[in-house]
Amino acid sequence: MIKFLLLTSTLFLFSACVNKHGISAKYYSDCNEYYDLQGYYHKKCGDDDIVTYKQLEDGAKKAIDFVSGEDEKPKGNVW
Repeated sequence: MIKFLLLTSTLFLFSACVNKHGISAKYYSDCNEYYDLQGYYHKKCGDDDIVTYKQLEDGAKKAIDFVSGEDEKPKGNVW
């Protein structure tokens, strides 16, 4: 019984929302939407994500490079 309570409380503790930007504590981002004096639409959203998909991608690439043991790849023109 104690294991069951511990498991369910852990699941509720580490629950997060997955949205189109990444993993955050909220499902919908707090955004400020407005039109300026010239009539252009602007949307500024707060950076409330815990982890973004870009950060996950960069971390996975670093882990793959570390595991494969390859040296740094050449940057720019290699000729």
